[in-house]
Amino acid sequence: MMFEPAYIKLYESGKLQEIAEQFYTIYDNCTLCPRQCGVNRRKGEKGTCQAGTSVKISSVSPHFGEERPLVGSHGSGTIFLTYCSLLCLYCQNWDISHGGEGSDISDKQLAAAMLKLQKLGCHNINFVTPTHYLPNIVQGLVIAVEQGLRLPIVYNTGGYERVEILKLLEGIIDIYMPDFKYSDGKIAAKFSSGLNDYPEIIRAALKEMFRQVGVMQTDKYHIAQRGLIIRHLVLPNGLAGTEAFVKFIAEELDPANYVNIMAQYRPCYQGHNFPELSRGITSEEFNNALLAAHKYKLFNLA
Repeated sequence: MMFEPAYIKLYESGKLQEIAEQFYTIYDNCTLCPRQCGVNRRKGEKGTCQAGTSVKISSVSPHFGEERPLVGSHGSGTIFLTYCSLLCLYCQNWDISHGGEGSDISDKQLAAAMLKLQKLGCHNINFVTPTHYLPNIVQGLVIAVEQGLRLPIVYNTGGYERVEILKLLEGIIDIYMPDFKYSDGKIAAKFSSGLNDYPEIIRAALKEMFRQVGVMQTDKYHIAQRGLIIRHLVLPNGLAGTEAFVKFIAEELDPANYVNIMAQYRPCYQGHNFPELSRGITSEEFNNALLAAHKYKLFNLA
């Protein structure tokens, strides 16, 4: 049976357009992310993320640095969106997430970008940091589907998501790919602009994402079609709380989930200003992270 993205049925029923319109009303009193700034973005007011009402992108291209089930032979079709509500002080893409470097495009142009990536042979459409542009993304998807888009949609997020917003995305998103950045709220608050509620928010968000799409499913070529991919960046000095993270995945979700425990931390942006973040991780720290995953019987590791 040939794969069909989740959003096709919603489009055919007319509900996808209804959801797009519902999302656009949120711009009048923005509550797309858990910060719930409440600003009227249609009137030019700016919340924490600083985004407006037209989507701003940094780049559109096949990407070969993502997880193997996304990349395959032709790459993941990444659309890097500017701004972010987390504002991590060590972000490696700080010029995009904090500085907003990029170009404003219309929803029609966003749809054209999706179709271009499909034509290039990409295996999916991968929206990087999408939360604050969801109205544009869903409307762009409506336009793209009308013109033949049939690729799975990847929701590539820092994990700071409202469950209420995620529920609106049910049947639209095929693959959720959240980060799990911290297990401790005090550490999250210090390094991600006051997000002391991050641990409870990400846990609730992951449960909702898992409810919607379940464990990752692949085709005969091992390309992801649907499911959950969870990323965890190991930070120096145990700041990410890796053992608590893997314990949560194993005990409250499913140990079969595809988990990428990442070793590539380096002190970008303002990271070098904090002694506890001013170096990369050691091989011992990374090995301890993997041992924790094995302890809780996570076997589907990147």
